[in-house]
Amino acid sequence: MLMSSGDRIARLHYMPYSFRVLQAGDHVLCAVTGQRIALENLRYWSIARQEAYADAQASAKAELAARGAR
Repeated sequence: MLMSSGDRIARLHYMPYSFRVLQAGDHVLCAVTGQRIALENLRYWSIARQEAYADAQASAKAELAARGAR
């Protein structure tokens, strides 16, 4: 029997240039906007914070916030 991972949030481990699926799913949520990101469209993430971002703007916003918190 095939298990469907449709409409489920995936749990990922973010690495340089790639990510590893820890729990099957079809999308993740942007850490800044909460926007749903299909795994095939995921291009931005933070290795240090293990967070996904919908786009470059969200990634930059998270980086600036993290730097300000130090």
